[in-house]
Amino acid sequence: MTPIDRRILLHINWSLVGLTLLLFGVGVMNLYSASGFRLEDGLSLNPFYKKQFLWGLMGFGGMITFMLFDYRHLKTLAVPMFLVTLLLLLCVPVFGKVIYGARRWLDLGFFNLQPSEVAKISILLIGAKLLSKGQRPLDWLQLFGVLAVGMVPAGLIILQPDLGSGLSVLLLLGGLVLYRGIQMRVFKPLMILVPVLLPMSWFFLHDYQKRRILTFLDPGNDPLGAGYHIIQSQIAIGSGRLWGKGFLSGTQSQLRFLPEKHTDFAIAVFGEEWGFIGCMFLLSLFCLFLYQIYLTAHDAKDRFGSFLAAGVFFYFFWQILINMGMVLGLMPVVGIPLPFISYGGSATVVNLSLIGLVLNVSMRRFVFKRA
Repeated sequence: MTPIDRRILLHINWSLVGLTLLLFGVGVMNLYSASGFRLEDGLSLNPFYKKQFLWGLMGFGGMITFMLFDYRHLKTLAVPMFLVTLLLLLCVPVFGKVIYGARRWLDLGFFNLQPSEVAKISILLIGAKLLSKGQRPLDWLQLFGVLAVGMVPAGLIILQPDLGSGLSVLLLLGGLVLYRGIQMRVFKPLMILVPVLLPMSWFFLHDYQKRRILTFLDPGNDPLGAGYHIIQSQIAIGSGRLWGKGFLSGTQSQLRFLPEKHTDFAIAVFGEEWGFIGCMFLLSLFCLFLYQIYLTAHDAKDRFGSFLAAGVFFYFFWQILINMGMVLGLMPVVGIPLPFISYGGSATVVNLSLIGLVLNVSMRRFVFKRA
């Protein structure tokens, strides 16, 4: 490993570090409230927020690790890590641990590893490696080659079934493709083919996924079944009004009307307790957070570093957009968590490690010139 040049420590993006700490702190605070439920003799708490704090400590360890080495070495690790990820995903159907009715985790004894989260890092690395070669917009052959690399892990993840993580992998890769650019003779036919072919995906969905889409189109069709999540979520956010009901005072969440309040629907707890003003504050934090990652992609001094930061940007952008959209009822429920706000060990470690990668690119932007 290349010795650390002390001068690069002077160029740490402290704004990104501060925003990450602030978002993680808001997430733990919100999980403290989401972990509680009212009893006659007071408030009872599940240990979700404590575990999230421990995952955060592991994640910050990952962040520091990803900051220390020269990120250009990751080019040589992209293919081996991609193959290891495929192996882990193939192990899930055989050795996977069932949690909440889904087989998505590998039990490592001290930690339940979710290989689909590791896949997001490996797709980022191999996508950045492939797309940073050359500068011309992609033709048909190059586009199919890049998308084929992502389809294999995405397909294995969707078969678990985990539609949300599978979509995250494809959207991350799709974002990198757009960052590189597509030839106009490829882009125009795609604008016609995608809307035509997209409805065919209906025939490959599980029954519960079809119910989620139908519920998105008409939430009132099954208010006590498939539509229950989204209806309770909208009631919780709406009841927060302008200023919210106050910390630990959300009735929908504390009285257990709101399901999955510590995972995918954690933002509904925040909206109920902190209202429209609190949600705008949180959204502003996310916008500033994304802007700092965008600046890193823009200012990176080599194409590989620029694509790495751009991939992290798209990874967080799509997760934030889709989670908030589905909680508000503007998108179908696909099981994508909100970064730093939703509970999840693997996701927290991966999210913070990806920020360490962006900081790595940012720190070294003065060390060498663009390749």
